[in-house]
Amino acid sequence: MTIQRRGNPKVPDANGIEKKIKRGNALRQASAWRVSRGSLLVVVVALAVVGTLTWLYLASGDPYTTETLVRQAEVVAQTRVYTVDCSEDYENYKRYPGCTPKTCGRAVTDNSVTREEAMALRRLAERGLALAGSDGGASILDLHSGALSMGKQFVNIYRYFGEQITDVFSEEDFRLYREVRGRIQAVIAETFDLDPSLLYLTKPTFFSRINSTLAKTQHDEYWHPHIDKVTYGSFDYTSLLYLSDYGTDFTGGRFIFMDSNGNRTVEPRAGRVSFFSSGSENLHRVEQVSWGTRYAITVSFTCDPAHAISDPAMPITSV
Repeated sequence: MTIQRRGNPKVPDANGIEKKIKRGNALRQASAWRVSRGSLLVVVVALAVVGTLTWLYLASGDPYTTETLVRQAEVVAQTRVYTVDCSEDYENYKRYPGCTPKTCGRAVTDNSVTREEAMALRRLAERGLALAGSDGGASILDLHSGALSMGKQFVNIYRYFGEQITDVFSEEDFRLYREVRGRIQAVIAETFDLDPSLLYLTKPTFFSRINSTLAKTQHDEYWHPHIDKVTYGSFDYTSLLYLSDYGTDFTGGRFIFMDSNGNRTVEPRAGRVSFFSSGSENLHRVEQVSWGTRYAITVSFTCDPAHAISDPAMPITSV
């Protein structure tokens, strides 16, 4: 048999092999990138969904709230009243005709305190609370008693800072505070048909600053449900003057009325006054603030003159 020779087999070019290897690597890398990019896309989409759901949860606030009585964007020019049946709480205390609640409820007005006055009071609160503040998320400043949150405790600003307090507050600050307190008292008396001369300021009455910092002590846990008449005894009417805006300055932090047939809320607005009879007909709590800072003043009133307190005044300093 004759074997026909076709010449020497061709030896592949080394450069060609290298090029093919590089091309193969490139194709594999491209394929891997497509897989990786697909996986990354899935992760990004998942994170976006989680982020959206989280935002919706935070934006919606308390998931058990069934009705918003007043929204932040509304302006309540005429006092809006929501009547509820009075509880039996007041039967456990001495009754004061012309003052003890006969008609109970909750009300809201944006017409007693101007936005400019609310901003001035907020600046007062910011200056005072800048002196110290709680380690947790809730700090208070009480101009009546001088109580100020400091770390995990409280100090008396008038004794602790002495004459330096005149560098923080002015007589104009205290005058505005007294005027606003008087207007709040007047609108409560008018709304509940009371004799305003039989309604007295009582303690505690204070500025509050709340943010999302984790609570360090029980004083920072402002969100627990409670009844003012049960907690404090002297309270007959409670009011809150908001100094910042829900949705702009903070989220969460809404005041929640906990009724048997569902929760109801009022969204804070600077200059808005929300007030109510203090018995268990108005069981309530405050949502936890999720971001930002919420400023407000709690102003409380009693029918019992034995629990009355005076308006705060600028401390007298020695010359």
